[in-house]
Parts: sequence; C-alpha cells; structure tokens
Amino acid sequence: MSSLVITDLHAQVHTDTGPKDILRGVTLTIDSGRTHAIMGPNGSGKSTLAYVIAGHPRYTVTSGTITLDGVDVLAMSVDERARAGLFLAMQYPVEVPGVSVANFLRTAVTAARGEAPKLRLWIKEMKEAMADLQMDPSFAERNLNEGFSGGEKKRLEILQLSLLRPKIAILDETDSGLDVDALRVVSEGVNRYREATGAGTLLITHYTRILRYITPDVVHVFSDGRIVETGGPELADVLEADGYERFTTVPSA
Repeated sequence: MSSLVITDLHAQVHTDTGPKDILRGVTLTIDSGRTHAIMGPNGSGKSTLAYVIAGHPRYTVTSGTITLDGVDVLAMSVDERARAGLFLAMQYPVEVPGVSVANFLRTAVTAARGEAPKLRLWIKEMKEAMADLQMDPSFAERNLNEGFSGGEKKRLEILQLSLLRPKIAILDETDSGLDVDALRVVSEGVNRYREATGAGTLLITHYTRILRYITPDVVHVFSDGRIVETGGPELADVLEADGYERFTTVPSA
C-alpha cells in the first residue's frame, strides 16, 4: 500500500514581477485504492498543486512537506519522482517533433521498470493497451502530440498511465476539451488502471461530468490556494447546482 502525504504545503510561482504565493497551506493524504477529486474555480491553485507534486521548476515550495511512502518527494528530481511512482497527466501536453509515440513510450517504460521490455512482448502489450482506448495502431508511429487533437492527447496520457502503472496518478483536467465519446473512453481507461493496480488517484477538474464515469471516494473544494471543504461524492452535486460562489466570496466586515 502506498501513501502520498502532503502537509501544510506553501508554494510560490515565479513571475516577471517577482514571486507570487499560490499554495497557502495544503494538507492532503492519498492512499492506494482511493480516488480524490479536487474541484474549484479558475485560478484557485489546483493545477499548481499538481505541478508542485511533479516538480515543475517554475514553482518553489516555501514550507511544508510531500512524502511518498515516507520518502521526501521534494528532495527528488523530476525523473526520480516518476521512477518512484508518481504520474502527472498534464492539462496541456507538449509536442515533441521527431520522437515517435512508440519510442517515447518504450523509453518511459524502461525508465520506470528499470529494464527495457522485450521487443516482441512490448509490441503486444502496447497494441493491447491502445486497443482498450480505441486507438488505431498507426498512432504509435506519429510524432509525440504533434498535430494531435485534444482527445488524442488525452488518450495518449491515459495510454501512458496504463503502461507505466504508477503508485499515484495525478490527472489535471483530463476531461478538458473532450467530447462525450472521448470522455467515456478516457474515463474507462482510468477505471481500468485503478482496478488493475489498486493505485491512488488525484483527479483535478472544474466540472462534474467526468465524475459520472470516475466515482471519487472524496471530493475537496479548492479556493485561494487551499482546501476549504471536504466531503463525499455528493459534494460534487452541490457544486454543480450552486457553483463556487460561497467559497470565493469574502465575507463583509
């Protein structure tokens, strides 16, 4: 069993005008087999939390801790975090011209597993994972994310998830830009990963539509860089009906 433990985390982003506080005391524990959904308005710091966990250099942790199975995540490099079992599906995956999907995936899997998979077995494994996501086999020969639609980029992220099998998956607005059919396919891929590995999942989203396919155990409301309310799946329905206004409105004196 694995645990990602975040304790009183504060972080800044570097801007042209100087550092700006974004995270203001986040405390959260994600255990194996549990799915946490973080919901909140634009600019509340949800994606920053994901990037800080993954080690994005633009952000600086000013206080607090992050540990994975008791080991200090903040002391790890980005690639060490990935090898330790952390995975981030980014909202806006980058294009890498000249690198095929197949080569990228095999390199990533080799790094995660500590040895290169045998080619014949690897091709079979990759094709089966692609078929589960309704991806044409020719997709493997395309340059990484180059010219991909939003739905293709998100399917590729979930393909990585299924092949890398991390301990903890952080999914940053995986539903962004997906039509109904693509949302269903991507969500089914996440559910297969959860069932096959028993891993923990942190799902960051604005909307409840993905939660109709991926049922969270816990829902957190994020506002002004911190978690301001926590509840069960029913909390998402409240947010869908009432919005975030009561969490973002400053009380009058």
